Parts: sequence; C-alpha cells; structure tokens
Amino acid sequence: MNERLPDSGEGNVTVEVTGLSVYTYHGADEAERKIGQRLSFDISFELEHCDAILTDRLEDTVDYDEVCNIVTLAANERSLKTLERLCDMVAERLFERFTTAQEVTVRIAKPSPPVTLPVDEVAVELTKERVDEEEERTSEAEDDEL
Repeated sequence: MNERLPDSGEGNVTVEVTGLSVYTYHGADEAERKIGQRLSFDISFELEHCDAILTDRLEDTVDYDEVCNIVTLAANERSLKTLERLCDMVAERLFERFTTAQEVTVRIAKPSPPVTLPVDEVAVELTKERVDEEEERTSEAEDDEL
C-alpha cells in the first residue's frame, strides 16, 4: 500500500488538435488542384517532458493556435498530388517549431474524394519520431560496418 506516486511534473503528455479544416489545392488530378477542396487535419504530439505541468506557461508546451497556423501555411505552400507528401511536409514544419515533441502524428482526411464508388473520406496518417543525434550516429556507424 505504500506505492509512491510520481512527482508532479512527471509523465508523458499527449497534445491533440483534431478536425482542423483547411481549404487546399491538392489532388491526383488537375481538376482537384485547380478547384480545390477542404481537407481535415488531426495532429497529435507526444511530449516526454512537458514543463507546463509545473509552470502553467503556454511557452512550455505546444500552442494549439500556433499548430493551426503552421498547418494552414504548410498546406497552402504549394499544390501537391499526394496526401502522403503533404503529411510529411506538415510533420516536418511542426517538428522544426516544437522541439520538445518526441513524436508527431499527422492525419489528413479528404471528405467526399473523387473516386468511382461512394466513400465518406479517404485519409493518410503519418507518424514521425524525433531521432536522438547520438542514436543516429550509432545507427549510421552500424550501417557503414555492413
């Protein structure tokens, strides 16, 4: 019965922004890229250490409004053919800004896509993990030995 609870400030934190709707010009065919359509973005961050637990300061965590602005800017930077590429671009921008995130997941859904059979949506989800520089050097050295 003498279990010790973690000190305040310990524990992983997940920050999510779901259902961000952005009008974009992406798609496999030219008409999609010309006319455009709304895409729905779901973003999730995994933070191993989140100082905001203790400090209650916005700058010590992921700012939702800033996430929305970064996603919107990245989504409208240029027209792409695949959601896969767009997911990667968005994830890269978010990793650049939120350096405390260990992992970011980007899910992009295209409601009512132009396909031959009726579907509610198509979606692509991509997860990126931050690689520790020391781990990366070790991995590269191991690859070189092979």
